[in-house]
Amino acid sequence: MRHPILISLCIAGSMSLSACMNNQSEKADKALKDITAVDQANMNDLMLSAGDPEESVAYFSNALAKDPTNAALKRGLAKSLTRAQKSLEAAKVWRELAYSPDGTSEDRVGLADALIRNNDWKGAQAELNQVPPTYETYERYRLEAMVADSNKQWKKADSFYETAFGMTTKPSSILNNWGYSKLTRGDFAGAEKLFMQALKYDPTVFTSKNNLVLARSAQRQYDMPMIQMTQQERAQLLYTAALTAIKHGDVDTGKNLLQEAIDTSPQYFEEAVRALETLDGTVTKP
Repeated sequence: MRHPILISLCIAGSMSLSACMNNQSEKADKALKDITAVDQANMNDLMLSAGDPEESVAYFSNALAKDPTNAALKRGLAKSLTRAQKSLEAAKVWRELAYSPDGTSEDRVGLADALIRNNDWKGAQAELNQVPPTYETYERYRLEAMVADSNKQWKKADSFYETAFGMTTKPSSILNNWGYSKLTRGDFAGAEKLFMQALKYDPTVFTSKNNLVLARSAQRQYDMPMIQMTQQERAQLLYTAALTAIKHGDVDTGKNLLQEAIDTSPQYFEEAVRALETLDGTVTKP
């Protein structure tokens, strides 16, 4: 008489065990998917931060061939193309993203950046105008400042540069851009101040050093600033100051600076030698 009850209990236990196993299997599948997603995200970040630009482009291109609708992979490809200096191709990918259902403000800013790299300032401005004011990032304000510069809207540019400066822990680049903006306006003292500030945050950037010498030389201050520099950098900076001096009509000062650049350079400084020979009229004609 107990057999039917025992059979029923066994069936119930079997069903319960089966349901439990199915539940565990679903959890395992979900866990594996989560791990795979994390692994892919980590690999994407690694390729963008440390990978060779061309290898990064190849990685994201191959990944998209297998998963063509993956927006994260498309963003990775667009960023990789930008790093590889393929801005035309980057703009195409950013545009596809920005105008897709998965498009974000980040994508539109990325598109604006690619357009600026292609010298399409009006196109970049049109894209930035579509970004909502609530989207506040360093990259957005950096580009807004550059567009304002291109339109000679100096007050607007200064405001955007200042905002971008306050939104990054590594402001050397934005300070250099801001300084160059001041340089093009003829505000040489303001430019000098910003280049010096940029070098305080990163004393290794030669572009900021060269721009600083340009700003000082524009004020007829041809002596070398008190900044960190290698012997080769000093020679190049002396050459920059010499050319500016000559341009201002301070020819003798320029000649002296050229000679100092030649003497300072640890290797043969062909450009400086040629410039000095031209000034002295000693160029040997073939």
